[in-house]
Amino acid sequence: MTGTALDTALAYHRAWTGHDFDRAMTYVAEDVVCDAPAGRIEGAAAFRDFMGPFTRIVVGTTLIAAFGDDETALLMYDTRTAPVASAPGAEHLTVRDGRITRVRIVFDRLPFDAARKASGVDPAVKINGK
Repeated sequence: MTGTALDTALAYHRAWTGHDFDRAMTYVAEDVVCDAPAGRIEGAAAFRDFMGPFTRIVVGTTLIAAFGDDETALLMYDTRTAPVASAPGAEHLTVRDGRITRVRIVFDRLPFDAARKASGVDPAVKINGK
């Protein structure tokens, strides 16, 4: 896998938003570190456990912006999910040797908490323990 960090980030994004999470994971390093609102996730297996369930509820996405260079990329997007009509997010990714080694994900959890509350699920109950 060669190319810039932006190329890798976009390929990863296209894969997971296109419901091919197995392909998306081919861009992720085994020792990936992810910082997200739920906390720090370390390692590819834990990252798969964290992101996999989210990718399954994605209905559609719009890429708002993408910037990067040889080592880092920043993607901003809006996702439509089964429970939430608009879930904007951003990811800052670090890439080494064609693999994503670090991800910082920023998104607003409030719409998801509101959707859980509206469905009768306690918003304090976390998905996958997060």
